[in-house]
Amino acid sequence: MIKILKGGHIYSKGAFIKHNQDCGYDKTIAYKILNLHNLKGSIINKDQALNIKFDVITSHDITYVGIIQTAKAIGLEKFPIPYVLTNCHNSLCAVGGTINEDDHSFGLSAAKKYGGIYVPAHVAVIHSYIRENYAGCGKMILGSDSHTRYGALGTLGVGEGGPELVKQIIGETYDINMPEVIAVHLKNAPRKGVGPQDVAITLITEVFSSGFVKNKILEFVGEGIKNLSVEYRNGIDVMTTETTCLTSIWETDEKVEKYLEKYGRKDDYYKLSVEEGAYYDGVVEIDLAKIEPMIAMPFHPSNGIKISELLKNPKEILEKFEKQGQEKFGSSYTLLDKLTPQGIKIDQAIIAGCAGGIYDNIFETARILKGANIGTLPFSIYPGSLAVYYDLMKKGVLGSIIEAGGVVKTSFCGPCFGAGDVPANNGFSIRHVTRNFENREGSKPNENQIASVALMDARSIAATVANGGYLTSALGIDYDNSIDEFEYNPKIYENKVYNGFNQEKSNFELFYGPNIADWPAMEKLEKEQVFVITASLKDRVTTTDELIPSGETSSYRSNPLKLAEFTLSRKDPGYVQRAKKVVKNKKEYMELVEKILNIKIKKANVTSAIYSNSPGDGSAREQAASCQRVLGGGANFAISYATKRYKSNLINWGILPFIVEDDDFEVGDMIYVSDIFELIDKLEINAILIRDSKKYKINLKIDSLTEKEKEIIKEGCLINYQRKKRVEK
Repeated sequence: MIKILKGGHIYSKGAFIKHNQDCGYDKTIAYKILNLHNLKGSIINKDQALNIKFDVITSHDITYVGIIQTAKAIGLEKFPIPYVLTNCHNSLCAVGGTINEDDHSFGLSAAKKYGGIYVPAHVAVIHSYIRENYAGCGKMILGSDSHTRYGALGTLGVGEGGPELVKQIIGETYDINMPEVIAVHLKNAPRKGVGPQDVAITLITEVFSSGFVKNKILEFVGEGIKNLSVEYRNGIDVMTTETTCLTSIWETDEKVEKYLEKYGRKDDYYKLSVEEGAYYDGVVEIDLAKIEPMIAMPFHPSNGIKISELLKNPKEILEKFEKQGQEKFGSSYTLLDKLTPQGIKIDQAIIAGCAGGIYDNIFETARILKGANIGTLPFSIYPGSLAVYYDLMKKGVLGSIIEAGGVVKTSFCGPCFGAGDVPANNGFSIRHVTRNFENREGSKPNENQIASVALMDARSIAATVANGGYLTSALGIDYDNSIDEFEYNPKIYENKVYNGFNQEKSNFELFYGPNIADWPAMEKLEKEQVFVITASLKDRVTTTDELIPSGETSSYRSNPLKLAEFTLSRKDPGYVQRAKKVVKNKKEYMELVEKILNIKIKKANVTSAIYSNSPGDGSAREQAASCQRVLGGGANFAISYATKRYKSNLINWGILPFIVEDDDFEVGDMIYVSDIFELIDKLEINAILIRDSKKYKINLKIDSLTEKEKEIIKEGCLINYQRKKRVEK
């Protein structure tokens, strides 16, 4: 089904041969696209530092206000490249009041003032819109959303925190070292009833825990690609984020050409294919014919199990995950109660967003549901865009779903991040969305509310719903899986989307609702530093959802001070007050360090800090870092960082990303660094840990920084750094 080939391999005549030399790296598709976008010129060695300029940038309504506010604070005059602002996250106002629509009004006013593209609420989710309108062969697109993936259309899509988009807006570059490239070799064709989410969950489960593809590029190649529709490829591609890879790219063919032509963009196509002799840093081989319908159990997409295996051993498997849930949330969490004499009973089913709300998925869902009676089981479908919604409606596909008892809703990302269709307490929801982290579905464990989400493909979700809500695999289901060709109506976007690129109106006034606030001032680094540990998180991984919860808190994303009040609120509710205490009592902390170490500190920064084993898995949201900074945070201490994008967020907000050797850090510990500038320059230094008035020598490291990143940290954040640069000019 899936096989990992470690170490260097050369592509030769459709196969991969073990190879110790790294010659041929320039024959990969990834290299060619990166080379085209590298401002430093041709990439001449495999470990070269790259300065990347993107073709398009994009954000949704949780992130674009903060990005534009940051760029404005630096000196924004116009958007130099197409900037697409979609409204697919804060479509509903979960907290009441006008603040969500105020953000949308701000976005439209910014598009008019600076020359942007504005997609109104309920029109399209961010990635569906970009696929349909901007992704094309050989392009690079940067998005402030972790699922920025358009590889199946020949585009390197990268999801990063907002400051990386700010850099593109103000003329700076995206700076990385040439990433390693992993070939994903697809063979044969999937069986009827097996969908893209099944392939994706299989891949994620195989590579996530080992970190085999972490921060690398996945390059999909092989004869198996031709057996997949473009939308099927899109469905796999968008989920590559959950492997922790940097981005993804696919070979392209006449199916991609036809897809782009349908959207009026035939010129965006050219054939991308791997060259003979291309070198890869590893290979993942997937036999599509052997993939089975999968379920990713709570609380991570990598908890993949074959549905057939779960149905064969339901008690044993449910008990295993129930135990894990109880370790997280206490004895009130249950899964075994879903096991009935008739099978495993689910409480809710959702198909939505950039992964689930794809034309092909919904079409096959309707075919499986033909003649079914869903009854009172909650089952909702969110098409990814109005273009898809319109054609499915015109063809009667949505009508057949509604007739069976399903509910069709507008384009909205809410079910994927906890702002829509939150299950009942201890509810078990199956979803074709991108993530199923704990409390990402909207529950609040700190208030004894917890639900479970399992990821499944739309086809098996439909089979389950048609079977009265009892968990069912779509493999072997007798249904017509032929799909009518999609027909695109361009008027849907022509009549609704504001496209102001290169038509900026500098005198246009930005709309500011009462919740939209500027970033507070950030202090520069001082030579001496005192860090006070205000949260110690010992879980294997800490997600960005745990650092700053999604759901209704997203409504406050345009107000840094208000949003910061939610930092770690569902993981460590005492963190915010502890961080504020450090800010309030800086002098007392400094005097205590002086007394214990018997030194005299001339001038020092005293900041709060977080310890986590491996922070940053999940969303690209910069607020996971900026909220710490707003509360006076100055450092993270970690054994490793789960994603490159979280580390970038820390750096851009002036938070030091320390690497430590073990997890021996507790709330109340203080770390004293005598020369932080030496640490930044050399990336390693001895420091002193103070605990219970006793002192211990420790070693601190930072895992590589560019010269620009060093200066950003020294200045206190990206805003400070860029302001200084502009003054110097």
